[in-house]
Amino acid sequence: MLFEAAAACEVFGTDHSELVNPWYSFRACGSRQARVGGWLRADTTHGLDTLASAHTVIVPAQDDIEGDPPGELIDAVRAAHAAGARIVSLCTGAFVLAAAGLLDGRRATTHWAHADLLAARYPKVTVDAGVLFTDEDGVLTSAGKAAGMDLCLHIVRTDHGATVANALARHLVVPPHRDGGQAQFIPAPVTHGRDHPLAELLPWALERLDQPLTVEDLARQAAMSSRNLARHFHAVTGTSPLRWLLSQRVRLAQELLESGDDSVEHIAARTGMGTSATLRRHFARVTGLPPEAYRRTFGVR
Repeated sequence: MLFEAAAACEVFGTDHSELVNPWYSFRACGSRQARVGGWLRADTTHGLDTLASAHTVIVPAQDDIEGDPPGELIDAVRAAHAAGARIVSLCTGAFVLAAAGLLDGRRATTHWAHADLLAARYPKVTVDAGVLFTDEDGVLTSAGKAAGMDLCLHIVRTDHGATVANALARHLVVPPHRDGGQAQFIPAPVTHGRDHPLAELLPWALERLDQPLTVEDLARQAAMSSRNLARHFHAVTGTSPLRWLLSQRVRLAQELLESGDDSVEHIAARTGMGTSATLRRHFARVTGLPPEAYRRTFGVR
């Protein structure tokens, strides 16, 4: 599938060393019969044996999911995982990871239209069709199309921090951070600018993340009922008001940890978490690292 392959190439295969140097060393690998988008030949000098020496392997979406993936691809992905590589699938690329046995006992996702087939064909996989992406023990999967870009940015954020990922998102003109747990299917299109019912409310809330905002506070500011607010939030952001607030608080905490030396207690206050214990709990759940370790990894040196 052309879109998902192009997303990975744009993020990792384009030189973004102005953001962090060195950037990723990128290789496009495939068999001699590989096609992209069903019509574009993937003419690459790198065969599937190159996967064995990779640190990260990204399997883009496959067009044909009715039959089994090519055996040589399954073997190459399985060998890369055994060698310690991080394995990533975009959209229906999850069928390759499942065929290789890498999703057994793990939670995974794919495009919502193919989730039932993935679950039926591979019953050992816990298929979650309601999320944008998953990240479990070095095996990552994404939903379809734009969610593949979300997962690519998540990888950059994991490797290089929120500041670099946000700068890259601005360059690509895409949302800087959609949480992996955000709903995959949003009833109404996500709208940007000021053409939606929350256009005034979202910036208002972002300026007050240091305050203990409640759903009632947001509803009062938006001049609507709590139930109506929840409906609009789900339509615009794909998540609930409180989950959106929490993701914004964690995002702000990431930026503060990267750019300064404020104490965790002070950052907890500035992000509206209240206490350092609350910040540590939510931060570690979202990022996989405690705040102190995150600062050591991504803080300004």
